[in-house]
Amino acid sequence: MASVHRVPDATPTTAEAAADLVLSRPAGPGGVRVVAVDGPSGSGKTTLAAAVATALRERGVSTTEVHMDDLYPGWDGLAEAVGLVTTQVLAPLTAGAPAAFRRWDWVAHAWADSVPVEAADVVVLEGVGCGSRPCAPHLAALVWVEADDDERMRRGVERDGEAYRPHWERWAAQERVLFADEGTRGRADLVLRT
Repeated sequence: MASVHRVPDATPTTAEAAADLVLSRPAGPGGVRVVAVDGPSGSGKTTLAAAVATALRERGVSTTEVHMDDLYPGWDGLAEAVGLVTTQVLAPLTAGAPAAFRRWDWVAHAWADSVPVEAADVVVLEGVGCGSRPCAPHLAALVWVEADDDERMRRGVERDGEAYRPHWERWAAQERVLFADEGTRGRADLVLRT
């Protein structure tokens, strides 16, 4: 594991640092490098992942983005999604095989269509749990993004509405258990605070 760096914000500089990190690592047997952007909800993972993908594409590196929000089977599905992303996306891609996942329909509360995941030079995987131990053998780099608890809750409620606060609280309890069990932050190659 590389040394952990702490920076004040998810800026273009931090996206470049994450891009440098993943490109410094060898590709797996399938020719794909995966960078996981993990951390608690509302910390800025999606914003950083998009910036990392942009920074890579600006260097001529092909990218595919995968968001864990599409794999969680509802508000109580955090732990289950770790296994799903590992078996449906990471294991096939890093072995050079086609990958696809079933998308969760948050409105219908049911599994929906199958989403193919295109192989690319770098797959940017973003979302809570994507840096868990089952995923780790398939990752070239793990970036942890964090923010103050009150700020994260404010961001979530601002985005989803006050009616979703109980869901956010339920989700936060699952995050605490998962991160404690997995030691994700401690295994990160890069730690960013937003």
